Amino acid sequence: MGPAGFLPFLQRAYTLSSTCTSAAVIFSFQLPRAGLWRGPAYALVHQRSISVEKAFRHHGSELTDKESRLLNRLYNGLVGGQRSSLAESITLVETQHPRKKELAQVLLQRVLAFRQEQERLSGGKPVAFRVGLSGPPGAGKSSFIEVLGKMLTEKGHKVSVLAVDPSSCTTGGSLMGDKTRMTELSRDMNAFIRPSPTSGTLGGVTRTTNESIVLCEGAGYDIVLVETVGVGQSEFAVADMVDLFVLLIPPAGGDELQGIKRGIIEKADLVVVTKSDGELIIPARKIQAEYTSALKLLRKKSKTWKPKVVRVSSQTGQGVPELWDVMLQFRDAMLASGELQARRREQQKVWLFSLIQENALQHFREHPAVQAGLPEMEQRVTQGDISPGLAADLLLRAFRSPK
Repeated sequence: MGPAGFLPFLQRAYTLSSTCTSAAVIFSFQLPRAGLWRGPAYALVHQRSISVEKAFRHHGSELTDKESRLLNRLYNGLVGGQRSSLAESITLVETQHPRKKELAQVLLQRVLAFRQEQERLSGGKPVAFRVGLSGPPGAGKSSFIEVLGKMLTEKGHKVSVLAVDPSSCTTGGSLMGDKTRMTELSRDMNAFIRPSPTSGTLGGVTRTTNESIVLCEGAGYDIVLVETVGVGQSEFAVADMVDLFVLLIPPAGGDELQGIKRGIIEKADLVVVTKSDGELIIPARKIQAEYTSALKLLRKKSKTWKPKVVRVSSQTGQGVPELWDVMLQFRDAMLASGELQARRREQQKVWLFSLIQENALQHFREHPAVQAGLPEMEQRVTQGDISPGLAADLLLRAFRSPK
């Protein structure tokens, strides 16, 4: 779907009259009422009953009975807390099939409406606490998530883990080893673990991770953990979709202050020194002291919260309850000041333009004039006949020219 057709689709693409049951809120597709489509287009989103079929007619197709039944089944199962429906819904939003991408957006709009209603009933408080976790390979991210997740489920929370695994540049495959490492948590009925391949996405965060978070929240998971690949400037992506960004570092990795880029440290709300047990206790204390001093010199990310450095051991569980208390302090302080809500609003704008950029690039590549001229431009650039900048200008000029 090109950018030109995307906005009208979203403006018209849901909804739904509601029928409440004890298990879930069940929606059904309806035809528009008389006069519904009068007035400005932007006001249509706020109407009580908007025809999904009308939106699909914009693309020259209609929602079939099979597709309607699929969306109803996924939605009702998801808001009813069925893990199988959540998994199938995430698969739908991850697809690259054009038609299924349209269906995924319809489903997401229904879940967003449900989540907004839940937040309204709770006085505007977010329905879930989003935590991003990043760190170098070997920092013990998966082990830490299992210990933290088990502790939270025992406290009555529902925990979802969106773990992103790196894809092979050669085959495109991914090991998906997180469920193997999180053996106890993967068997917990109050936990949901979803490994996803990066598929070449910069930063180890897929373009659909943000939408997967929405689906997890709609399914009733009040704690959403997003684990990402590696550490670097590209990890800013996860910091722009979570409430709390946690940087995990091992105690014996050399000169940590130079080994990890300054930018990612500035993004961190909390630094966790892992593997603080046995012979590594002394190095862990040293690293904690170094980071505590270093954070004082960096520009403050928040007016409300000062980043803290804590030590934990996934092997013994020491420090994990105290770490969760610090996380709750962060959430309560940010909610009280209104900074958490403001951060989420800014994140939505960041992801809006990120998706616009991605879709615009795809639209550019699919343009007939660009496809016709790109091979020649690439050849002339590689031969040194013209500069990459001039080639880009010529291709963009062809893209903007009327057909």
